[in-house]
Amino acid sequence: MAGLVERARVATGSLLTDSAFRAAALVGRLHPNARPARYGVDVVRDVAYGGESEHRLDVWRPRTPGPHPAVLYVHGGGFRILSKDTHWVMALAFARRGYVVFNVDYRLAPRHRFPAAVQDVCRAYEWVVANGARYGAEVSRLVVAGESAGANLAAVLAIAACYERPEPWARAVYATGVVPKVCVPACGVLQVSDAARFSRRRRLSTFLNDRLAEVQRAYLGGVDALALPGGTDLADPLLLFESDTLPARPLPAFFAGVGTRDPLLDDTRRLEAALMRRGVTCRASYHEGEVHAFLALVFRREARRYWRELFAFLDEQLPVT
Repeated sequence: MAGLVERARVATGSLLTDSAFRAAALVGRLHPNARPARYGVDVVRDVAYGGESEHRLDVWRPRTPGPHPAVLYVHGGGFRILSKDTHWVMALAFARRGYVVFNVDYRLAPRHRFPAAVQDVCRAYEWVVANGARYGAEVSRLVVAGESAGANLAAVLAIAACYERPEPWARAVYATGVVPKVCVPACGVLQVSDAARFSRRRRLSTFLNDRLAEVQRAYLGGVDALALPGGTDLADPLLLFESDTLPARPLPAFFAGVGTRDPLLDDTRRLEAALMRRGVTCRASYHEGEVHAFLALVFRREARRYWRELFAFLDEQLPVT
């Protein structure tokens, strides 16, 4: 009976979270200020980048003459919910500043467990490198970005571009020869294994513990690491950054923003320390009192500060060519 109650509690919490995010995204899109044309931005929707039904991306591009720097944006949602359509505000934020944004969908857990999401974003990376110029993107000035689970996958793309990995999907990214100039992992869950580590550091509510455990269970539950090339290393990019394994190519610069009330805060702190130890440029942006994925709440002061600091950093790292 206790197991049944726990499963029901977890399922109810998951449904409420998913519904709340989708409703907020839908309501936001109806606001007049959300119209891309208002900012001189066009959107090409549901472009296929692979053979699966989930292999779709939206291209958000400025109407001004290009070429423009490119952003490959990977949505969050604990690897199991949400989509590019719920994350339109991030795409619009980049596009109105002059970036061509490739906002991608990928297969979701638990139906598609690790490494499906990694395979998909690696495939999207290949597609962007091969096809970005058709949409006015200059892929030599590429940014990989995402928040929460998307931050994990953005960090994995940086690894795939810089390390000679055994996974064929990672090798395909490496073979493009294109290394992103900047990686932007916001509010990242950068280690999926050992979800209980957060509650060992500080007391978390049952709701938050359920959500964190659910991410690990949905993404990695039942995965046979021994049957995979590279095992489950790419589910935990933070552990690779903290290791002594050296990349074959220099890592990109990183900009990592997070709220101080985010239960995932420690992963960003660890990322900053690991990259600084490696001598990699890393700008960590901490936002007092802000919760998980606060950057989507663009009406809030700290969210606006996050975007100002990010764009200032990108201006430093992506000079006009």
